[in-house]
Amino acid sequence: MAMNERIYLFDTTLRDGAQTQGVDFSVTDKCRVIEMLDGLGLDYIEAGWPGANPVDDQVFADPPSLTQSRLVAFGMTKRAGRSADNDPVIAPLIAAKSPNLCLVGKSWDFHVTDALGVSLEDNLEMIGDTVAYAAARKAEVMYDAEHFFDGYKANPDYALGCLKAAYDNGARWVVLCDTNGGTLPHEVQRIVEKVLEQIPGDRLGVHFHNDTDNAVANSLTAIRAGARQIQGTINGLGERCGNASLTSLIPTLVLKTDFECGIQAEKLVQLTALSDELDRMLGLSGNRHRPYTGANAFAHKGGLHASAIIKDPTTYEHVAPEVIGNKRKVPISSQSGRANINFVLAQIGFGRELSNDECSRVLQALKENEESARLSYDGADASFELFVHRTIGGLPTFFEIDRFRVIDERRHNSQGQVVTEAIGMVQLMIEGRSVMEASGGSGPVDALNKALGKALAATFPQLADMSLSDYSVRIIDSDKATEATTRVLIESRDAQGRVWTCVGVSENVIDASFQALQDAIVWKLMKEA
Repeated sequence: MAMNERIYLFDTTLRDGAQTQGVDFSVTDKCRVIEMLDGLGLDYIEAGWPGANPVDDQVFADPPSLTQSRLVAFGMTKRAGRSADNDPVIAPLIAAKSPNLCLVGKSWDFHVTDALGVSLEDNLEMIGDTVAYAAARKAEVMYDAEHFFDGYKANPDYALGCLKAAYDNGARWVVLCDTNGGTLPHEVQRIVEKVLEQIPGDRLGVHFHNDTDNAVANSLTAIRAGARQIQGTINGLGERCGNASLTSLIPTLVLKTDFECGIQAEKLVQLTALSDELDRMLGLSGNRHRPYTGANAFAHKGGLHASAIIKDPTTYEHVAPEVIGNKRKVPISSQSGRANINFVLAQIGFGRELSNDECSRVLQALKENEESARLSYDGADASFELFVHRTIGGLPTFFEIDRFRVIDERRHNSQGQVVTEAIGMVQLMIEGRSVMEASGGSGPVDALNKALGKALAATFPQLADMSLSDYSVRIIDSDKATEATTRVLIESRDAQGRVWTCVGVSENVIDASFQALQDAIVWKLMKEA
């Protein structure tokens, strides 16, 4: 088989990915994702189901202009007893402003007779008639053979007959769907090879769900067997365990195979930012260990690993992180060595290497912190930089905290509505003066953050462009239930484009948050000074 054949990438983040629990795309979200995917260079972008909901109706009524990708509408084959031109389910699909259409239909005989309640022959007619009708009105029509692999195992002749009904009536692509996600790579190889005896490879696509954690492996197996379209989602979004992840498949195809997939190598640098932006848009924390684009995809914790990475990055990395827009990380912990510490300090612009004596002091203090306070600086480089300064000396005292207080109240207002209010109060010593301020906020952390800002504003106006951009809490010892120790990470930004993360650890989540807030402000003042 020639390995330089063209693979077509089909993104269904906005349709199948929208089935993810907790995911809800707005019209603005969908248009933004379409633009990002088009910029990356995907071949097909399936944006939703016209006629199914108001959001998709608006997207397809006025879709963004595309420069590289082709917009695809999704829908189902006509219903039994109707013609395609007289089925109200089909009409909005044809009217949608998208040149391409993907039609889902049954291919498992059990579903045809028991779910649809029609004869096997009627289902073949439904597929063929709908595809023919759409093919005469759209640039490309695709047929998604739902539950194909299960259907093939149960009745191979009928499952293949469903594919032929679509192919013979003008389908540009016939797509084999592993809707339950239970098929394994060796089965994919065997079944795809059988399908290729009747459907040409350049007309055959695959769509795998990830219920056995094999969706990416199954996709690669299918294209090696001869299929030429892969469907998937960014970050592997999708119902249950998700779909084949395009954020894994794209760099694998570009960097590790001779297949050509239409995405230029130089475009890969956009991938991590796209992956992160989608998580932020949907309010998802993201899988930090996600291959290629995860925050920890290129993290090297062990001291021996860090030493080797500094000398030769290829020792422990299968690709260079910069190629996909990611970056190398050397987390800091009591397991670190001198190489880890100086590597991280160089990355964050500390300005010099620590001496052996200074490294020993830092490592000893790290060990004591982890043992006594459960404090780890993994993922909190700004707090680590402050910790090093505090350990070896040289950090100015900008202000000192005397005390803080938070009042959180839930009550009925004058209209009888339930409202929740938070008021934060801080008392500081600044240049020998006692300063006290209070502020309301949408929650206790927000209230404390605003109170700190008010107290420091007159003395440190350089803090005005600083904002809190992310906040996360992790329970360290969940067996203690509500008495558990919490680890808070706070990400901050400023107008100069700097982004930094600080950590706080305490059995009191407000205290942990305040520690991280205080570190974030001190780091900013240190950099400005």
